[in-house]
Order: sequence, then C-alpha cells, then structure tokens
Amino acid sequence: MPFHTRNAAGDCSFGAGVYDRHPTPPTFRQPSPPSLSSTPSNPVAAMTSRPAAPPSAPGAGAADLHAGGRWLGTMCILGSLFGWSSIPLFLRYFTDLIDGWTANGWRYAVSAVLWMPVLVFGWARGTLPKGLWRAALVPSILNILAQIAFGLAPYYVSPGLMTFSLRLQVIFVTVGAAILFVNERRIITSRGFMIGMSLVILGTLLTIALKPGGLGTGSALGVTLSILAGLGYAAYALAVRKCMHAIPPITAFAAVGGPSAAGIFAVMLVFAPRRGMVVFDLSSKHLLLLALSSIIGVGLGHTFYFISIARLGLAVSAGVVQLQPIFVSIGSMYLFQEVLTSGQWAMGVVAIVGASIMLYTQHRLARAAGTKAVDELDELPVDAEVAMIAQANDEKKPGTRGAHES
Repeated sequence: MPFHTRNAAGDCSFGAGVYDRHPTPPTFRQPSPPSLSSTPSNPVAAMTSRPAAPPSAPGAGAADLHAGGRWLGTMCILGSLFGWSSIPLFLRYFTDLIDGWTANGWRYAVSAVLWMPVLVFGWARGTLPKGLWRAALVPSILNILAQIAFGLAPYYVSPGLMTFSLRLQVIFVTVGAAILFVNERRIITSRGFMIGMSLVILGTLLTIALKPGGLGTGSALGVTLSILAGLGYAAYALAVRKCMHAIPPITAFAAVGGPSAAGIFAVMLVFAPRRGMVVFDLSSKHLLLLALSSIIGVGLGHTFYFISIARLGLAVSAGVVQLQPIFVSIGSMYLFQEVLTSGQWAMGVVAIVGASIMLYTQHRLARAAGTKAVDELDELPVDAEVAMIAQANDEKKPGTRGAHES
C-alpha cells in the first residue's frame, strides 16, 4: 500500500515498514511560463515585493518575491536561534528560585494552553485525523522523558556545557534512523558522516573533559542528564516520524504537546516540593519570566522555525540552529559569569563543525536519492518539539500523490 493511502495516524510499530521502500523516480513536467499578472500564492512575499517588472524585464517580479521570502526566512531563523538559545538561560535563572520539577511542570502547562485552540478548532470542524491520540502516545512518552532530563540538567551543570553535550543528539538520531529505515543506512557508511561523527564525539568529550578542576559529582550528573536528554529527543524525533508522518504539522505539534504537558505536570505533583505550588510564592516579575520562557521556546520559536524552513529550506535552517551552544555560552558568561576555557571553546566549535558536516552529508545524499525533507533530516533543536518533521508532513514524495489526494 503506498504510504499516502494509509491511516493518517501512521504505523507505530518500530520495524520494517513503508519507509523502507526506495522512492520511485520522479516524473518531471515542463513548467508553464510564469505570468507577471498572476497573484502570488505567498501574501507575505507579495507585501514585501515591488510591483511586477514591465515586459522588457521578465522575471524581475519573481526575483523580488524570492528576495522578500529569503529576508523573512532569515529574520525568522535568527528569531528561532535566539529564542531557543534563551531557554537554557531561563532555566539556569530559575535554579535560584524554584526546583526543576516545578519549573518544568508549569512551563509545559503554559505551552498546553497555548496550543489547545488548535485541537479545539480541529475538533469543532471535525478535521482531527482518526487515531490522532494513539499516534501521539509513544512520541509523547519519549518527549516527557527527554524534557525531564533537559529541565533538570541546568541545576547541575552550566548552560554552555549542557548545550555542547547535547550535540551528541545528532549522532543518536541519525544512527536511529539508519536502524529503523533501510534507505537511510547509506548515510552512516558515507565518509562525510564518519568524519562528522568523529568530530562531534571528539569535540564534545574534550569540551567536557577540559572543564577546570574536572567534573565534580554535580557536573557529572548534569552532563549525564544533558546527554540523556539528547538521546531522548532523538528517540522522540524518530517516533514522530514513524507514528505521525501523515498528520498535518500544527495538529501533530499540538497533539504531542498536550499529553506531554499532562505527563510532566503529573511528575511535578509527585516530586516537586509542595506539589509545585511553590510557584505561587514567586513575584509577578518571576511569574512573567516563567511564562515567557514557555511562550518564547514552545510558541514563537517553533512558529519562526516553520516559516524559516519554508523560505530557506531545511538544511540551511538546521545549520543555523547548530550555533545554539555558542550563543548559550556567551549569554551564560555575561549573565552568570560561567566562563568556558579557550580549550573548551575550541573543542565546542569542533563539535559544531562535525554536526554541520553530518547534516550536510545527510542533506546531500537525500537530494541525490530524490527524497523529501522529512526523510533527509530528523535532528531537532533543543525544546523544538515536532518542528522539523511536522513541517514536512504534508510534502509529497517523488512519484506519489499527496497525503490528502485520493
């Protein structure tokens, strides 16, 4: 059965399946000549472009539209980068105010409220996919585990060292994809991937090992939690791809966010002091910052990221987000006086370069094989939820009809 005719909730059994098939060679059609009088399908680009060029300068109007789209995409990916870089800094700031269980529980409660209208609107219109909650179950469980580790890590290690440790995630997710999806296995045997993986491992381990005074008990636990968070986010990304591939992006995002918030909030009620009610001892300023950390990371960050992928492409957007550890480390240095040594900076950059090589290799091989973005990359930035995969859920595969076509 072609993948586009299966149940929208997908097959959540982790084994050989529809993704193991090699893509059918695409059928190319001769494009129709562009019409300068046609209405652009992108209203944002239309507003940022100049009037269409006269007949003596064909194509100028389309060039302006592309330029406007690239400018908007650039602003959005920078917004995502700064937004996601702020999250470890927010969490570090909260370490002096409340415990990690409480911060995690309430941040995700706010995110659930933000995305609830998507589900309510879909339910009212009768457009929620059949089997949505069953499809979201496994990704939600993995997201809960990853987010717990991520939320607790800043209480034991500096934000900079934490985010550099998370770079191992790109290895976990690519190796996992190779295990689950047969036509991904060529990636891990390529020379570019092996070089990139070696640089990620070497750079990350040396960044950790070069910590002045060595790793004490607290720092070792923090680094362990960071690496476990990366492993959890990788498993979560693969579960979204396997279970929710055909579900519309915003719906998938909201469906995973709801159960995740409920699970994390329940964990808070069990482990947090006073069952998390200490949050109401905070000042109005601190409550606002707690809410902003959720709005920026879970709301605006993902919205900007969706837009940037549409305007700039997945490979460019993913590459820019790899700079997150550098921005986090700089912010931590100025806000909390937590400074990495020159050796740690050098090795951290090596890890980022390695991750970028891996992403480029994955993108290049996917383009050569004719696969779409959903199959070429599942690396998720920290706290990114379903961002990359959801963006490509509705894209067509070469040689097939769209997910909603009969």
